[in-house]
Amino acid sequence: METLDRPPSGQDEAAIFLAGLLGEAAEGNHEAFSEFYRLTSPRVFSVVRRVVRDPELSEEVMQEVFLLVWQNADKYDSALGSPYAWLVTIAHRKAVDKVRSWQSSADRDARWMTAEWKQPFDEVGEVVTDRLEVRQVSEALTVLSPLQRESIVLAYFGSLTYREVAEKLAVPLPTIKSRIRDGLSRLRTQLDVV
Repeated sequence: METLDRPPSGQDEAAIFLAGLLGEAAEGNHEAFSEFYRLTSPRVFSVVRRVVRDPELSEEVMQEVFLLVWQNADKYDSALGSPYAWLVTIAHRKAVDKVRSWQSSADRDARWMTAEWKQPFDEVGEVVTDRLEVRQVSEALTVLSPLQRESIVLAYFGSLTYREVAEKLAVPLPTIKSRIRDGLSRLRTQLDVV
């Protein structure tokens, strides 16, 4: 195993050395693969860490990358690029896949939680709020004149139109409209105070 004894000095020599290590790893040489890992893992981790950000996920991606390299060392073709370029391409793809997978999982969980989450209905709170509002409106109605109160109660609580209120009270329609308009204005002012 003489390629392990030769330290790389220049860029071309380093590429040739790494290609030799990959070739030996493809034949099942564990020591060659260990040396390849030792020489390349810092750079690969840097690439992965820039994409993944999370240190633990980055380590997980590193394991996947080097497992893939071990399983596919025989597929490396020096005519297509340097061992570093091949390795960095694998690392970058794996890192992007991990981020996409993680994000997809997080989005799916968020959608599920949003779809499944229903705000609990607070029946007691709803009753209390309704009663409080009824009491406030009832108290506010006491500030109106009897004619305004009667017209508003018929129109809003009796569900009559202005014309029907005018007919029921035998009062001209414009008079009913004025009573209701003035009464609602006073109610609004009274309820804003409360």
